[in-house]
Amino acid sequence: MSRALSNMFRTSSRIARLHSRIYTSSPSPSHLLQPVAQVRWSSHSPLGASPTNARKPVTINTLQNLYRKDEPITMITAHDFPSAHVADHAGMDMILVGDSLAMVALGMEDTSEVLLDEMLLHCRSVARATKAAFTVGDLPMGSYEVAPEQALESAIRIIKEGRVKSVKLEGGREMAPTIAKITSAGIPVLAHIGLTPQRQNALGGFRVQGKNTSAALKLLDDALAVQEAGAFGVVLEAVPAEVASLVTKKLAIPTIGIGAGNGCSGQVLVQVDMSGSFPPGRFLPKFVKKYGDVWTESMNAITSYRTEVKSRAYPAQEHTYPMAMSKEEFSELEQLVLQKRASVE
Repeated sequence: MSRALSNMFRTSSRIARLHSRIYTSSPSPSHLLQPVAQVRWSSHSPLGASPTNARKPVTINTLQNLYRKDEPITMITAHDFPSAHVADHAGMDMILVGDSLAMVALGMEDTSEVLLDEMLLHCRSVARATKAAFTVGDLPMGSYEVAPEQALESAIRIIKEGRVKSVKLEGGREMAPTIAKITSAGIPVLAHIGLTPQRQNALGGFRVQGKNTSAALKLLDDALAVQEAGAFGVVLEAVPAEVASLVTKKLAIPTIGIGAGNGCSGQVLVQVDMSGSFPPGRFLPKFVKKYGDVWTESMNAITSYRTEVKSRAYPAQEHTYPMAMSKEEFSELEQLVLQKRASVE
């Protein structure tokens, strides 16, 4: 046999073996018995790393202890796994899955549009990330106003399906029977009075509440009513600082202020607002302090990525995976691919 013919047979044999390795997916029984290294080759990796200094889970008792010690309670909103993950790592006492996600995460015009099923999806996402903070899920408009029984059914879903630890609902004295119904079932309730965004149409828009004597007295009456009904705390939104401080002193449960001054038992902000996760020119309420500029950081990063892709600077060698084949094997693979392409054409 000529040397050329012999080489041709050897090359054909190697290609056949390579073809077999490429297209044979069932491992041999002996292969199954071998230990396999657990290596992630996915383009994604889980975000759920444990905090460096793990905290004990925050409970109702923890919040009550903070209140008794006059130590401010920290609260922030989150609407998905990443935003909850960073809030929990940052040491927040409470994380609220607020219906504000309608506007900051879902692009809706106001909070009244979000549905209970949508809230449940976001509650579950936040709950997966939160290891220590006390979680609260908003009851969206339409899920609790009809009757206390409807509210209890919705609250049970938020706890069981949403996997959060408590619920929040808007309204004062008129919602006291509803709060009592939910708390009697063992579900903690955070009340919300003052400016109640779900009712902004009835309030004439997003307006400061409790500005005059009669309005301030009504605010106090609402706060006492939700406390008597069993709420473990109450959010005071868009209330003059002096009035909020007075109401706080008259209660035996913590107040969480948002635009209600420094005399409240704690504070809450919408994470997207305080972190600067929005383009320039977006309206912000007077009470919001911008602690970061996530929009600019993200724009810079994404713009740099686009530029490097266009110029082929990315991906560089350090961003690519090594090949296990030898140059000879890869050459054989190229021949095989060319043969298959030719046969198709």
